[in-house]
Formats: sequence, structure tokens, C-alpha cells
Amino acid sequence: MLEKLNKVEERFEAVNEKLCQSDIVADMEQYKKLMQELKVLTPVVEKYRQLKAAEASLAEAKDLLEQGGLEKDFREMVREELESSEQQVQQFKEELKILLLPRDPNDDKNVIVEIRGGAGGEEASLFAGVLFRMYSMYAETKGWKCEILNSNPTELGGFKEISFIIEGEGAYSRLKFESGVHRVQRVPETESQGRIHTSTVTVAVLPEAEEVDVEINPADLQIDTYRSGGAGGQHVNKTESAIRITHIPTGTVVECQDERSQYKNKDRAMKILRSKILEAEKEKQLDAIAGERRAQVGTGDRSERIRTYNYPQGRVSDHRINLTLYKIDSILNGDLDEIIDALVTADTAEKLRSED
Repeated sequence: MLEKLNKVEERFEAVNEKLCQSDIVADMEQYKKLMQELKVLTPVVEKYRQLKAAEASLAEAKDLLEQGGLEKDFREMVREELESSEQQVQQFKEELKILLLPRDPNDDKNVIVEIRGGAGGEEASLFAGVLFRMYSMYAETKGWKCEILNSNPTELGGFKEISFIIEGEGAYSRLKFESGVHRVQRVPETESQGRIHTSTVTVAVLPEAEEVDVEINPADLQIDTYRSGGAGGQHVNKTESAIRITHIPTGTVVECQDERSQYKNKDRAMKILRSKILEAEKEKQLDAIAGERRAQVGTGDRSERIRTYNYPQGRVSDHRINLTLYKIDSILNGDLDEIIDALVTADTAEKLRSED
């Protein structure tokens, strides 16, 4: 670990030097890349320097005690310093182990979230709307921007499907564990007997792919325009602003109809398409690696049941980490940090076990 930390510190110094060079400052793209790298290196270097300072204090305290001849009060003070430094050294080493774990390169990216009603008909569609609201409110608490890309609303106010983008620093790092099947247990308003119904909704979370991440040949695309459907309004069905893009080699189809401008819909549809193709490539790579570590918090497979929202009991249970919280109202109002923090901790613990 020491050798790795020395290399990180050397790179940190080299990046800082480069950022002071006028030719680098003039090259916005390179400057941006170096600033991003510096952001990743800084917490590691700061913690490593704290470790070195604690180790120096520890060595000094040991030397003083070994030399002997200290007055009683001063000796006691040195002993306390030694104990404190020992604890700090251990703590900093553990924190550095976590900081040195391989980073998910997508963690800082924006996310595209797709929610679809599963089993349960209209009740599933209504809960899809509840989940969309939950993620929108969570994004708001983080100061992130949330925009609908495409939606298929139902007459009762739910969604058969809805896709949206959440833009903000670290959005993917927090929301990537949301992929999978979300199950809801509640009494529908239309249920006269008061029976609890179980419905499911699937959620897919994709990191937004940049153009440099995925190269798409325009010749591989079939682009169709059609008239937007949905709720009323004078504009609907008058112009063919909705866009459907088919990526012929993979058969991937995306649609976007929430903007009045055909250009904007096309731009958004391309964002979704790039992200879907990148995700498919990532899945292929994972499947190709024999014995690839599958995180405790799940594979991100949208067919995997990850969480249950039980209205009568007021509880939310995450099945991957056996966490149950009895605060369904606040969770559905966007209070997701307690669940997400627990998932991040479980994932980190699993990665540490894999490194040992």
C-alpha cells in the first residue's frame, strides 16, 4: 500500500505542476481532465499526509519513552500522545484502504432512469408515478436537475413507463443501486374489500454516456418521426415532433416525445441510445469475465427484486442487505439517504473482502 500511496502523491504533485503551465491552462479540454484527476487524487493525498504526520508523532513518542528520565506528568502526557497516535495511524490506514479501492469510472456521471409498470396493471402504473416523484424529490434535496425524457402516462395519473435524466455531481454513484424490481403492497383505492394487492415496477439506472464513450455510425440508425400523443393541449398531434430511433445492429429502440422541438427530442433520444448501448457493452464484458465479483448489493439486473414498500405496515425493506425502515412516507418523499448510505457501505465492504 505504501508504494501505491507514494505513486499517488507523486502524480498529485505532477498534476499540480501541469495545471500551472500556460499551455495547459489554454487547452480547456486537457485542463478539465487534469482538474478531474486532481479531484480524485486530493482526498487520498490529504489522508496519506495525515497518516505520515500521525506516524511521525508515534515515532517521536516512542523515542521519548525509550530514552526514559521523564518527569511523571510529562511521561503520562507522552503516553497519551502515543495511544492517540496509534489509534490515528490505524484509523487512517483503514480509511486509505477504502480510498484506494478501484473507482467506478461512471460515479461522477449524470443518470438516465427508466421506470416501467410491471405486474399489477393500473396499480403498477400508479406506483411508477410514486417512484418517479420519489427520485425527483431526492434529486431536489441534492441540488440536482431532473428532466423528463419520455413518458407514457395513464388516465389515472400513473405511468406505464417514464424515462428521465438526473444531472448532478455524483448522481450515478448514489442512484446506481436502484436498478431492479420494486414491489409495492397496498390497498388500491378501487378495492372495495380492503384487500392488499401486490404490484411490481422495474427501474433501470444508466450512466449518461458521452459521445466519446460510444461511437455510433449514423448509417446504423433508423430515425422515424411521428406525432406526439398524451394529454391534451393545442400543440398535440399537429406536428411530427416525436422521435423514434432504432439502432439496427443491436435492435435497440428509443423514443422521445416530451419536447415540442423535433431537434431537442432527437438530441435526448441519442443520449438514451448511447447510454443503453454502453450499458449493454458493460454487461457483455462482465459476463465474459469468469468469476467476476457480483456485489452483495446486487448485479443491477432489472429482473432482480430489490425492495418492498409495504403501506399497511409503513415499512420499506431492502432485500439485498436485509434493511427494514419503518418510515415509508418520508422515503417516498425523497428521504433516501439512509438506504443509499447502507447500500454504499455494503458494497464497499464487499469490495474490501474481494481485495483481501
